[in-house]
Amino acid sequence: MQVTFDSVAELAEAMRRAEAAHGQYEKELGHPDADWPDWYAQYMVREKTGAPGPGTDP
Repeated sequence: MQVTFDSVAELAEAMRRAEAAHGQYEKELGHPDADWPDWYAQYMVREKTGAPGPGTDP
């Protein structure tokens, strides 16, 4: 699956939303998530495509 962002600003905003959602996920997890890059990527793809993913409702 290929996902693209229209601008640097759009990508940066997606990363900020992923960061906020991941912070909540880590609170629930109870410890730092060493696999955060994978989690962020999955979150951002899900958000862009509407597919199910980590930390969000489909």
